[in-house]
Amino acid sequence: MKLQDYDISTQVIASVLSNQRVTDAHSRQEVREIEMVVDEHFRVLPGQNIGMLVPKAISEADEPHFRLYSIADSPPPTDGNRHLHIYVRRCHYFDRLTGQNHQGIASNYLCDCKSGDELTITGPYGQAFEVPKNHHANLILIGTGTGIAPFRAFLNHIYRHQPEFAGNIYLFYGGETGLDLLYGNNHDEDASMYYDQNTFQAIEALGKGNDGNRFNWSDALQPRAKDLTRLLCDPTTFVYVAGLKNIRDELEEALIDVAGSNQRWHHWKQELVDDGRWIELLY
Repeated sequence: MKLQDYDISTQVIASVLSNQRVTDAHSRQEVREIEMVVDEHFRVLPGQNIGMLVPKAISEADEPHFRLYSIADSPPPTDGNRHLHIYVRRCHYFDRLTGQNHQGIASNYLCDCKSGDELTITGPYGQAFEVPKNHHANLILIGTGTGIAPFRAFLNHIYRHQPEFAGNIYLFYGGETGLDLLYGNNHDEDASMYYDQNTFQAIEALGKGNDGNRFNWSDALQPRAKDLTRLLCDPTTFVYVAGLKNIRDELEEALIDVAGSNQRWHHWKQELVDDGRWIELLY
């Protein structure tokens, strides 16, 4: 993403309160939860993003380095301040031309920040997830990796502001460790306490390949094909998908298997799209 593609006229200073690793120390994936505090007038809605500006001195470029991050949580302001939570995976990439490994500029900048550090953020950006007006609507939430962050904000928003919401909620998520544990049907996990276990379920879609990076949607969705068929045929069901664009094809194949045929699935999806009940936040 390019800096010039976004309006950065609104810039605020965020002070880092904490930076904690959420993946296991033995995991090859380092994901950190960063909590920041900003002025209460900086308003962020569930499902939106903030822009992070990395100073030119660090990015070694002619302009600040820009990166979007989804808000994982934004509790109501207290004492004139708003707290923001984001999840950041430390990234590295291999340059095939030079044969060198490079650190991701923004991710390493954030993963290395300390309590008391000040960060420059912009935004917010993106379309917020809207809670259906029908509080008995069903929600199917599907996300991967740090794409789970907008769902965390979405669920927190429902829990805090619309406790009367009584629809069934299925959260399917992919990951290795750490982020996988943020939404388990366990009494120790925050989201599992938001809803009665009869209406809220979080289902893992962990990769089983040798690379450990692929999310096995078929294994997650197929055992629940009966329930999903019932929900997908229900005109009150909404489907939200968030994460990397490369999940789209494998997820599509898994949903075709659930429907039992390509034709039936595309009929269901077309109805969801036409009714505004299919919402994507893919990047």
